[in-house]
Amino acid sequence: MARLELSGLSKTYGAVTTVRDVSLDVPDGEFLVLLGPSGCGKTTTLRMVAGFVDPSAGRVTLGGEDITHRPPWRRNTGMVFQNYALFPHMSVAENVAFGLEMRKVPKPEREQRALAALGLVRLSQYAARLPRQLSGGQQQRVALARALAIRPDVLLLDEPLSNLDAKLREEVRVEIRQLQKQLGLTAVMVTHDQEEALTMADRLVVMAEGAIRQVGSQQDLYERPADRFVAGFVGRSTFLQGRVAEPGVFQTEGGLRLACDPAARSGPAVMAVRPEAIHLHPGAEDNSLSGTVEFTSYLGPVLELHVRLSPTERVVLHMPNRGGTPAAGLGESVTIGWPRAAGMVFSEAA
Repeated sequence: MARLELSGLSKTYGAVTTVRDVSLDVPDGEFLVLLGPSGCGKTTTLRMVAGFVDPSAGRVTLGGEDITHRPPWRRNTGMVFQNYALFPHMSVAENVAFGLEMRKVPKPEREQRALAALGLVRLSQYAARLPRQLSGGQQQRVALARALAIRPDVLLLDEPLSNLDAKLREEVRVEIRQLQKQLGLTAVMVTHDQEEALTMADRLVVMAEGAIRQVGSQQDLYERPADRFVAGFVGRSTFLQGRVAEPGVFQTEGGLRLACDPAARSGPAVMAVRPEAIHLHPGAEDNSLSGTVEFTSYLGPVLELHVRLSPTERVVLHMPNRGGTPAAGLGESVTIGWPRAAGMVFSEAA
């Protein structure tokens, strides 16, 4: 284990900046997830930690040592790639031992450590097979075993589950998380899948356009997003465009007047509301609005309703499934609402 620190890390290709002034402190044993859309700079950041990309500015420190410009083989990081990157002509055991061989570990020791790593991922019985004889999930576990065999100071995972089907993704992400906890590893993972990130992380880092937008726990990012981007990327929200007309009053472009945080800054703004915060038959303390159901969807544990409030505005609400029949049908007039505190207001003033 080792503490990982990124200080002002940036990467520029000509006139294009892909990573901008990223600073992070990852303590021993933490599982940190970099989350963001494609092209946001998260993979480039991970590759600068691994040594595959040289930073244009900033420092990478691991265990108190500056490794910014060390080649990958001279920094003790274990990397798990999106496409597994297994050698097709090598056996599973040979693939797992490859990093040890590059580090000049004597053959008896590397064979022992390779088998031990395969034991951690429950693949000891497949040591003699070739990668093509394994399933996708097994190949990913081989890639993980190879990274673990070198006893890395930090484990780096680049979209490690994106090539697996949905059910297998659920299984493997639990295995990776349990193994990380069991071994006390410091780990940094990159993903664009918010469910994956929310399930696996100790802390989340949301990135956009090469920069960090917010760092925090799952609860921080979901319940207290720093801006509109985070509110839209982590979880799901309905957005209503408008302005804070006076303290505690948000007025939508369609003319609806809604109670909001009295501390919200006056001027152009957007209100975000989570679907589970909106409900039928609002209480006396809620915002109360009339609308028409224009779409319903059965999502298993929840029922989803799209309610039109005005010609230009609608909201999406989720209701617990207690029998499979929506409380309101298509075209039906309904009254909906949400508490003042559930309407998150983000100023759009320059």
